[in-house]
Amino acid sequence: MKIGIESISMYVPRYGMDLRLLADARNVDYAKYKQGIGQEFMSIPSPDEDIVTMGANAAEQAMEGIDPQSIRTVIFATESGIDQSKAAAIYVHKLLDLPQNCRTVEMKQACCSSTSALHFALATIALKPNEKVLIIASDIAKYGLGSAGEPTQGAGAVAMVISATPRILELGPDVGYFTKDVMDFWRPNYKDEALVDGKYSIKVYMDALEHCWEHYQADTNAAFEDFDYFCYHLPFSRMGTKAHSHLARQQKVPLSSQELQRQIEPSLRYNRITGNAYTASLYMGLLSLLDSKELNLAHKKIGFFSYGSGCMGAFFGGTVLPGYQDHLYRSEREAWLRDRKHISYTEYVEFYTHRLPQNGHNYRTSRHRSGSFRLAGVENHQRIYERVPASMGAAADSGKALAAAPAV
Repeated sequence: MKIGIESISMYVPRYGMDLRLLADARNVDYAKYKQGIGQEFMSIPSPDEDIVTMGANAAEQAMEGIDPQSIRTVIFATESGIDQSKAAAIYVHKLLDLPQNCRTVEMKQACCSSTSALHFALATIALKPNEKVLIIASDIAKYGLGSAGEPTQGAGAVAMVISATPRILELGPDVGYFTKDVMDFWRPNYKDEALVDGKYSIKVYMDALEHCWEHYQADTNAAFEDFDYFCYHLPFSRMGTKAHSHLARQQKVPLSSQELQRQIEPSLRYNRITGNAYTASLYMGLLSLLDSKELNLAHKKIGFFSYGSGCMGAFFGGTVLPGYQDHLYRSEREAWLRDRKHISYTEYVEFYTHRLPQNGHNYRTSRHRSGSFRLAGVENHQRIYERVPASMGAAADSGKALAAAPAV
């Protein structure tokens, strides 16, 4: 029985900022961002967007052509939780009008929880092949103004339907894991911004990659050369290149720069122009690879490394299925990314510093450009979500449009 990804979709906010503006504001050379970490643009959620609206927008497209009654589990992976008790999955469940005989949960382990959700879904389908699982990974990567992590910020969501009738990627049961209690990145309940020890986090990432590969190899006898392409968790795009070079050296595989680029470059394109999206990052990389027009990936094997600070890692493989191109939303995705609105540095700071009231009093958020869903406000400590009429999603705005967004 084949089990894997039947559909997959991605959502990013309608706003973003060219990192040239951030470089000017921080008085640093733009090359530090573009060449140093490989970033050009960051996605920025407006005040009426959060992980629920982004997740619902991604999931709505992923559910096109899927019978809602077949969804028996919704797993929402995030490290940007909005409630200490209620799962974000329940809000999305309502917005998408999914069946009531459905379990809905939220998962957390930094950026790796989406991969844990994926493997829990595979096990669920193996037990009950007639059921389908909707996975949503949605996050807002936020660091302090002027901090080292600021240029890696981003936001977005990926949604996947996992089933016994995959059309995009077949996944097996083999996974290499690694867990160790470290403090490379964390966010206490009392802080909106993450705390990170950048150099230490990169070291732990590499250690986790080595251990995960060793575990995976011990269970499967896999070789580095068995994989045609690789996708890595991407806190910034250069991290993928560093990780791939590291794994090749550790396996004593002499990769030329051209071969390294061929195996990793297609998965990096979206990250450069969206920024980090935590739990969604790895799977945005997968979409970046799948959307490559110049490649026919049918029957190609992809190696995946998922990393969550704190830390946990996972390495696994998947095989692209013939006809996968017919089940992507590539043209819609490219148009969405192309048509985002550039905002000024001043607007960026305004969006960054916006906070919902902490006293639970009634509050209405201003309307901005959005997808099909938006956060309308707060009433009596409850977040209120609403569907946006199609004619208003891209029309509402809080300021003048600037230059066109970068091409995909």
